[in-house]
Amino acid sequence: MSASFVHPALFYADEHEYLDGTVPFIREGLAAGEPVAVAVPGKNLALIRDGLGDIADAVRLLDMREAGRNPGRIIPGVLRAFADVQPAGRRVRIIGEPVWAGRTPTEYPACAQHEALINVAFADRRVTILCPYDVRALDEEVLTDARATHPTVISSGREQGSSAYDWEGVVSRYNEPLPAVPDALSVAFAADSLPTARHTATREAARFGLAGTRLEDLALVAAELSTNSVVHGGGSGVLRVWAEGGYVVCEVRDTGRLADPLAGRRPAARDQRGGRGLLLVNLVADLVRVHTGEEGTTIRCWFAR
Repeated sequence: MSASFVHPALFYADEHEYLDGTVPFIREGLAAGEPVAVAVPGKNLALIRDGLGDIADAVRLLDMREAGRNPGRIIPGVLRAFADVQPAGRRVRIIGEPVWAGRTPTEYPACAQHEALINVAFADRRVTILCPYDVRALDEEVLTDARATHPTVISSGREQGSSAYDWEGVVSRYNEPLPAVPDALSVAFAADSLPTARHTATREAARFGLAGTRLEDLALVAAELSTNSVVHGGGSGVLRVWAEGGYVVCEVRDTGRLADPLAGRRPAARDQRGGRGLLLVNLVADLVRVHTGEEGTTIRCWFAR
C-alpha cells in the first residue's frame, strides 16, 4: 500500500472518545483545504454534526445505515463517489463506519471484506479513510478483523501500527461457501432460456410480496447475473429465489471463477461500454454475498420486502 493512502481504525469506548477521534480529524482536514465526507450510522452522524457546529455544512454528511446498507455499495457509491469528484492531487478525508452493533451474521462477512478491499481500491490515492469501531458493542472477533484490515489502530488517543495487518487474509477467510436452500425455486438456464428464467424468478419474487421498484430491482439483478453467467461463467447457470425473514433472496450459481475481488466495486468510467453488471447489482441490492472458487461462483442478493 502506498504511503499516500492512510487507513486507520479508531477504537472508541464512549461518545467522548468518539468525538475526540472524529471532530478534530474533520477540523484539521477543513483547515488544510481538504474535502471531507462523513458516512456513519445515524446516531453517530448526529453527534458529529452537533460537534462541528457552524462548520457542519462544509462537510458531506451521509447516514451509513442507508448509503452503506449493502457493504458492496460503499466503495463505488460512497467513498469513490466522493473522492473521484474532488480536484486532482488534493488529499481527501473520509470517515466511514460500516460496522455497527446490529449488523447481522449474514451481513458481517461482506463488511469485513469491504474493509479489507478499501486497501487495494485506494492504493496510490491521496485519501485518508478513518473507520470507527465501538469496542463496547462489537465482538472481539470484529475488533480482531479491524486490526487485520487497518495498518494502524487509534485507541485511547494513541496511534499504533497493527502487527496483525493482513487484508488479503481477511478477503480469503470470508470467501465463505453459501449453502444451497433446499426448498428454493430453482431454474437452470443457458443462452436460449434466459428470458424464461428471469420471468420465472420475477414471478416468484412477486408471489413472496416483493413489489414496485424493489421487484424491478430484483428483475434487473436476475437479468444481469444470469447474463454474466452465460457470457463469463461457463455459458449456463442456476437461478434461485426464496423468502427469508423480511427479504426476498435471489441467487445465481455458475461454473465460472470471479478472479477480481474488486469486481462490482469500481465506478464505471463515463466512456466505458459494458462491464457494469456487478456494479449495478451492488448499487440496487440491500446485501450482496459472493463465494468463488475452483468449483464455480455463487452470488446471492437480498431485497427488503
